[in-house]
Amino acid sequence: MSEALDILVFGAHADDAEIGMGGTIIKHVKQGYRVGICDLTYAEMSSNGTVERRKQEAEAAASVLGLSMRSNLGLPDRGLFHTPQHIDAITAEIRRHAPRIVFAPYWEDRHPDHVACSKLVEDAVFNAKLRRYMPDKPAVLVEQLYFYFINDMGKADLMVDITAEQEMKEQALLCYRSQFESTMDEEEAVSTPLNQGYIERVRSRDKLTGQRRLVPFAEGFATRSPFLVDKFM
Repeated sequence: MSEALDILVFGAHADDAEIGMGGTIIKHVKQGYRVGICDLTYAEMSSNGTVERRKQEAEAAASVLGLSMRSNLGLPDRGLFHTPQHIDAITAEIRRHAPRIVFAPYWEDRHPDHVACSKLVEDAVFNAKLRRYMPDKPAVLVEQLYFYFINDMGKADLMVDITAEQEMKEQALLCYRSQFESTMDEEEAVSTPLNQGYIERVRSRDKLTGQRRLVPFAEGFATRSPFLVDKFM
């Protein structure tokens, strides 16, 4: 097993985690926590960019975020399905890094891969604690699974103030030039929702989220498990 992580974030594609919770990642790294990202695919079906370019952009973004590790399982883009093979691959990654907390995309999103990633990670977190499941790797009990928002904003159960981290979050997003810039140097570049002011919309969403608790910028998260508190005062 690799050195244990405090937080492991899963995304279907490189840039998913940065969009949904880049500020939260940076905030935890700044406080000394070990944070990693696992991308499930190389986004080989993306309309713009190449696999090699996306790899370089992901590495650059990882440097901005200050990640302890970034991995890619090489599962098929637009081919993520609820199969034992895909669940096993994610479970193995959880056991490899033994994170205390796992994050996955929210279970409702316009991109089918984000929805598939959400369910796969949820099942893998459950399976990771079963000692007779993949018994060649030690079982890992994840303390909490949270869900972050990418394209579609659902009901946030909690939020993180990222006002101090917003600028660095946008720097991480800007590493993905092939996705977020409309003036591309590639001959076959096409217009997509991502290169039509997407980063500005992410900023607006973070600002709107923060407004609910009167902070300049925040990222929202959902959970399927209720919070346990000792008391309210």
